[in-house]
Amino acid sequence: MQAGIFFNTNFSCNVFILKTTLRMLTQYKSCKMKQNAIIWPEKYTPGTTDNYCSNEVIVKDITASEVWPYLTNPFTWPTYYSNSSDIEFLKAGDNELYHDVRFRFKTFGFPIEAQVTEFVPPSENEPARLAWHGWAEGDEEARLDVIHAWLIEDLPGNRVRILTQESQIGKPAQQLAKQKPNPMINGHQEWLEGLIDAIIKSNDTRL
Repeated sequence: MQAGIFFNTNFSCNVFILKTTLRMLTQYKSCKMKQNAIIWPEKYTPGTTDNYCSNEVIVKDITASEVWPYLTNPFTWPTYYSNSSDIEFLKAGDNELYHDVRFRFKTFGFPIEAQVTEFVPPSENEPARLAWHGWAEGDEEARLDVIHAWLIEDLPGNRVRILTQESQIGKPAQQLAKQKPNPMINGHQEWLEGLIDAIIKSNDTRL
């Protein structure tokens, strides 16, 4: 009788330990798999603006450090993304993006004035972040305001994740949102794919 009680007590204890261990492993796995997200100014929170698009790729054998210069040097954009042109910095001597820098370019038929609002280069434990406020001047019918943000992070298995999202305000944004398919989603997917192809080609030439 005593032996039976002793066995049952140990069995219950073992089950408790097993459940606790499994719960801890699940929480740890969930934490490790948690993906970083774009940080939005409240005014541009997705779902509250007139148009929003999100595009993402995850690829192998490319690092965030390799991606970064292809985004922070806007003069490279037209070489791999056909929907960008007429890159110009407002300050003489500037040729790369940095925090608060002002620049201009054309995309989707709009001449865009822009200012970098977030600039965090890639590091070992943190994702790279790049964002700019862009606007097309005009009256109420033509004015367009956007935040275009990028997040680049290295993942286990020698992979990189590139996320780009844009949130837009204005009548032109409302018109873009009604188009099927959404030209912003298609355009930004082209941007991502061109970016990846450019890096792969560059890496191949070094071999």
